[in-house]
Amino acid sequence: MGERMKLTKRLILANAATVIVPLLITALVALVYIYFIANFFGTEISYTSYQKLSEIRLELTGSQSRLLNNPEIIKQETFHAYLREQMANLNGEVIILKDDHLLFSSRNFSKIEIAKALEIADRSAPQPFSKEYLKVGNVQYNVEQITVPFPDATEGKILLLAPYDRAGQNFLNLLLLLSFTFLLSFLLTNIVISYQFSRRIVQPLQYLQKAAAEISKGNLDLAIAEEGDQEIQELCRALELMRLKLKESILTQLKYEDNRKMLVSSISHDLKTPVTTIKGYIEGILDGVANTPEKTDKYLKTVYHKARQVDQMIDDLLLYAKLDLKQLPFDFAPTDVAKYLEEFCAECEPELEQAGIKLTCVSQLSKKQILNLDRERMRRVFTNLLDNSRKYMDKPMKEIKITLRETPQSIVLEFRDNGAGISKEDLPHIFDRFYRSDQSRSEVKGSGLGLAIAKQIVEGHGGKIWAVSHGAEGTSILISLKKR
Repeated sequence: MGERMKLTKRLILANAATVIVPLLITALVALVYIYFIANFFGTEISYTSYQKLSEIRLELTGSQSRLLNNPEIIKQETFHAYLREQMANLNGEVIILKDDHLLFSSRNFSKIEIAKALEIADRSAPQPFSKEYLKVGNVQYNVEQITVPFPDATEGKILLLAPYDRAGQNFLNLLLLLSFTFLLSFLLTNIVISYQFSRRIVQPLQYLQKAAAEISKGNLDLAIAEEGDQEIQELCRALELMRLKLKESILTQLKYEDNRKMLVSSISHDLKTPVTTIKGYIEGILDGVANTPEKTDKYLKTVYHKARQVDQMIDDLLLYAKLDLKQLPFDFAPTDVAKYLEEFCAECEPELEQAGIKLTCVSQLSKKQILNLDRERMRRVFTNLLDNSRKYMDKPMKEIKITLRETPQSIVLEFRDNGAGISKEDLPHIFDRFYRSDQSRSEVKGSGLGLAIAKQIVEGHGGKIWAVSHGAEGTSILISLKKR
């Protein structure tokens, strides 16, 4: 039977096998028995002989009913003649006794033969299939006894002697053998098929029960294998998917819990500095330290700047949380990527010039390329990358170059600066939330979420973002977006 057989089909085959297999075994035993009897004993199996033997028994049963109603009939010569005629048709004999006195005999039997017939009849009464026969001359007789009670408490006995027929007896033996064979093979076949059938169902169900118990204990690492018939395998597959979903849900929950703890810890650390500064300057104003209009104006501008910094940090935190929880929908629209980048550079160039940074945008595309972009979110990515580059500028001639090029499958944007570069130890972590290198953490201002937000938005577009360090010559941040 196939590994993925349907349970209903297996039930049909199992039920059919419980009948077909015993029939085949019984037929095989019948053929072997007939061959054995014919070749080793030289006899045959005859249904006619068995039918004749059945007629004898029916005749005896009918006679017994009449005798019980009228026991005196056994003394009448007409009954003797009738009984002799019936038994003569079967080549049988009859002996009638009353209190062991001979009333009638269809043949001259010796007292010894009559006594032996009585003995055989008494022993055969509880054993209807006894193999004991009465041998008279060259003839063997089956002995059947009919007991006739008389009103005077005496007992009459009629001994009916039917000639033993080997062919008929062989047929009777065959019927008994085949009946026993069919019942035994039917029982064994049912046991074997039931065992195999239950094993195909019970074992997978026991395994599922074990897996369910482990899941209830909180152990979600026990994989549920697909075993048994098709319906059982589908159940196993559904439970395995449930286990994986549940495990994923718990891992996600733990991840969000870790994120929450880290966000609280990191944002508390980053908010502490500007809030402390704000408190210090306000206390200075209240204590009269800012005793001139110029100092007061300076203190207020500093407080305002720090408040904006805190506000920006909170906005970044909320945006990152929404992106991380996939709660921020994207508004994609077909966009000419070269034109979009050109417009962005045109907007940012004046502000960067005031900061002493030269911005260069170069497109190496051979033709117009349209991408599905959320323009507002992608602008946030570009802005974050530029802000990150500005923070780490350490050269007199500060420069940022944006290059747009293509591969057979994607569009690549490279943001390269000539800043301080990134060490090999820090490079794998720069897109992690709140990550800064130890030496720059206290010097560089910001929420620490700029590159993490950029990564979330790029991945939301189905793209990739990564960094390449050029050592002291600067850093490149690359974005790869799939072509339409």
